[in-house]
Amino acid sequence: MRRRLTATFSLVSLAAMTILGAALVWASNQLLQQQALLQAQHTAQAYVQGAVEGDIGPRQLVSGTIPPGSLGQLDTMLARSTSSSLVGLRLWTDDGVLVYDSTSPTPTRLGGQSRAYGGIPNPTQFEPASRRQDASSVAALVDEIDARGQSKRRLDVYVPIFYQQTWPTGVAEVVLSYDETAAAVQRATHMILWLVFGGLGLLWLLQFRTVHRASRRLRSQAAENARLALLDPLTGLPNRRLFNDRLERAAAVSGRSGQRLGLVLLDIDRFKDVNDTLGHPRGDALLTQVAARLAATIRDTDSVARLGGDEFAILAPVLESVQAGEALANRVKDAFLEPFDLDGLVLHIDTSIGLAVMPDHADDVTTLMARADIAMYSAKSSGEGPATFRETVTGDGQHSSRLMLLGDLRRALANDGELHMHYQPKIDLRSGRVTGLEALVRWTHPELGLISPAEFIPVAEQTGLMKQVTARILGMVAVQLSQWRLAGQELPVAVNLSARNLLEPDLDLAISALLDMHNLPARLLELEITESAIIEDPVRARQMLVRLTSLGLTVALDDFGIGNTSISQLGTMPLSTIKIDQSFITKLSSDTPGQVLVKAIIDLAHELGMGTVAEGVEDRHVADHLEAMGCDTAQGYHWSGPLPAEEVPDVVSRLQALPHATV
Repeated sequence: MRRRLTATFSLVSLAAMTILGAALVWASNQLLQQQALLQAQHTAQAYVQGAVEGDIGPRQLVSGTIPPGSLGQLDTMLARSTSSSLVGLRLWTDDGVLVYDSTSPTPTRLGGQSRAYGGIPNPTQFEPASRRQDASSVAALVDEIDARGQSKRRLDVYVPIFYQQTWPTGVAEVVLSYDETAAAVQRATHMILWLVFGGLGLLWLLQFRTVHRASRRLRSQAAENARLALLDPLTGLPNRRLFNDRLERAAAVSGRSGQRLGLVLLDIDRFKDVNDTLGHPRGDALLTQVAARLAATIRDTDSVARLGGDEFAILAPVLESVQAGEALANRVKDAFLEPFDLDGLVLHIDTSIGLAVMPDHADDVTTLMARADIAMYSAKSSGEGPATFRETVTGDGQHSSRLMLLGDLRRALANDGELHMHYQPKIDLRSGRVTGLEALVRWTHPELGLISPAEFIPVAEQTGLMKQVTARILGMVAVQLSQWRLAGQELPVAVNLSARNLLEPDLDLAISALLDMHNLPARLLELEITESAIIEDPVRARQMLVRLTSLGLTVALDDFGIGNTSISQLGTMPLSTIKIDQSFITKLSSDTPGQVLVKAIIDLAHELGMGTVAEGVEDRHVADHLEAMGCDTAQGYHWSGPLPAEEVPDVVSRLQALPHATV
C-alpha cells in the first residue's frame, strides 16, 4: 500500500511539475515576443523621427510631392544604415497613397493614386499628440514567402508622421528583419526551458527522495509497531492479544484432533507491595525475572505470556493427560522456590497458580479461561503460600452455575440497571430516632430474578471482581446521597468493604475523589469492614484505616464476634463502631451465655470509646433487652427491612414521627 502511495505521489507530482514547467516556458516565450515587438516599435520610431521627418518633412508628405532628391536621400540612408534588422521603408500619405517603397526594384513615386489601406493603419486613427513621445505606433509580425519560395517572418512597424506635432500627415511603414529577434527569443526560450525544467526536475528528485525515505521509515515503524502491539514491552513476552490469538488457534486444533491443551494462569501475590515499598524499577526487575524463569520452565511447544500487571499465562497446546498439565503447573510452582535478587535485595515471592485443561475442564476458550481464573483465585484465597496451585473443579453442577454467575456478573458490571441498592434504617435505642442507613447491594438478573448478595459476593471476591463491584456500589451510594441532600435529607450511609478492598493502595484516593465529585461531606459516608480484613494483613489494614479516617470518614467493624480479632488488634485500629453479629442477637432472649457475650461486647466497645450496633433485631423484646444492656444502635425487621431508595424518605419520616415507646 505504501509503495503504491509513493508511486502515485511520484507520477502525480511529476505530471504537475511538467505542466507547471511547460506553462512557465510558454508564458516566458510570450513575454519575450512581446518585448521584441516593443523593441521593434522603439527602433522604428527613432528611425522615422531622425530620418523621415527630418529629411523629407511632413509638409511634403501632406502634399504627396516628394522631390526625387529626397527619395534618393532615403535610398542612400537605407543603404548606409548600420542596423542589420532594417529591411525597407514605405511612406504613405494621409489619404492612403503609397509614395515611397524601398523594397520596390525602382524606389520612386508610385503614381500618386489613392488606394485602399488593406490593413495599413489610417493616419487619422493615430491619437494626435502635443508631444512627440506620445505618438503611438503599431507593430505586426508578418509571414511572407521570399524569392526562393521559403517561408520567413518579418516585422512591420507602422509609425505615424506628424506635422508641427499636432496632426498626422502620413504613415511610415518600417520593415524590420525578424531573424535576429527570432534567434534571440529562441536562445532565451531554450535557456529558460533548461532552467525551469532543470530546477523543477531537481526539486522533484529532492521531494521524491524525501518522500521515499519517509515512506521507508513509516513502513519500518509500522512493522515495529505491529511487532510491539503483540509483545509486552517490559518482558518481551507475547501480550494478551497475541496470547488470545494463539489460544484460539490451539483450541481450534484441539477441537478437530481431540488433543488436550492446558492453560495455566498465575499472578504474583502482593506485587503492589513491591512497587509501593521498593519502587517501580524493582517491581519491573521482578517481572522481568519472573518472565525469564517461566520461559525456562516451559517446553518448546508451549507459550508464556504476560497478560498485564503481575498476571502471566502459559499455553500448553499439546498435553498427553491432565496429569501432564499438573506437572507443568508444579514446575511453575517450583520456579518460585528460589528467592529473587533485586539489586542486592533478596526476596521470596509468593504466587497463585490455576490450571484448566481442554476438553476435560471446558469445551471452549471462554470457559477454559474462566475456570483457570477461578482456580487461580481459589489458590490465592486458600492462603497456603508461598506458591499455591489449584486445578479447576469439573463435573460439578455447582461449579458450572458459579461459572455462569461469574459471566453474568461481569456483564451486569458493564451494564446499568441490574445492580441497585437497598437501604436499611439504623435506630438509636435511646431516642428512637433514625441515625443512619446501611447500603445493601441487590442484583436483579434478567432471567433468574433477584440474586442474594450471599451468592454473588463470594464469587466476586474469589475472581477479582470485588474491586469493580465495590466501585459500582460506592458510585451508586454517592449519587443517592447527593440526591437526598438536595431534597433536604442528610443521613449517613454505611457501605461494606471486603478484605480485598482494604488492601487496595489507592482506596482512600478513590473515595476522596468520589466525595469531591458529588460535593459530599465525609461525615455522610461510613465504611464497614469485617474481621477477616484486619486479620489478613493487620499492618496494611491499619495504615489504610488511618488514611481513611483522616479524610473524615468513620469506620465500623462488621460481624464482630465470629472472627478471630484479638483485643490488642482491636485497640490499635481507628474504629468508631462495633457491629454485633446477628447470630448473637437472635439468641439473646433465650440464651444466657449469649446475653453475657453481647453484654461483654457492648462494655468492651464502650471502654475502647466505640459505639455499638446490633444487627438482626426482629422484635420489641430484643430491642428492649439491648437498650437495657446499653447498646447504642440497632437495625432489623422490627423497624424496617432493606428498602428501595425511593421508599426511604417516607419510611424515615414515619419512623421519626413515632413516639419512642411506639417505635
